[in-house]
Amino acid sequence: MLNAIAARRSIRKFKTTPVAHEIIEEILRAGSLAPSSKNRQPWHFVVTTGKAKEEALAAMEQGLRREAQQPLLPESAQYIAGAWNTLAIMRQAPVIIFVVNPLELDLLTPQNAENRVFEICNAQSVGAAVENMSLAAVEAGLGRLWICDTYFAQQELCTWLGGELAAAFALGYADEEPAPRPRKSWSETVEWRE
Repeated sequence: MLNAIAARRSIRKFKTTPVAHEIIEEILRAGSLAPSSKNRQPWHFVVTTGKAKEEALAAMEQGLRREAQQPLLPESAQYIAGAWNTLAIMRQAPVIIFVVNPLELDLLTPQNAENRVFEICNAQSVGAAVENMSLAAVEAGLGRLWICDTYFAQQELCTWLGGELAAAFALGYADEEPAPRPRKSWSETVEWRE
């Protein structure tokens, strides 16, 4: 397992080679086996290829264009160029998996303490599912990219998906071999209390 964790990279260049359905299903199975708070399993996976992927990416492009005029995330405007780059990466990848959280509240819904805790627990659960999928992709010899820039187009993508988008995941055969990025040593990030 540590080998898969150490080998995992965020891939931003993909080959056009299609990914077999059986491999995608294995990756989705890994995601569905993730632990979740109260066993709520707050995920619904929408696998897009071909025409459906193009429709989803058109919704994202529409959201990025809207963001320039009516920003949902005005304090993040400096990152919009990166979101356009992410869209180009998503166009390369043969598969985009969207994780819809059927239990999630709308992004613009005011949060009370109870709802906030619920959302944090669901976010942790979805994160576990996506990480399981990432490691399964590594073991299957695939490249993947966990995507957050979709939040610039949250409204448009949620409308297209018919539910609240929690995560997006590009999948395909890597057309690059990036070096590991610098990491803090694990001992720098741990505090022991006895």
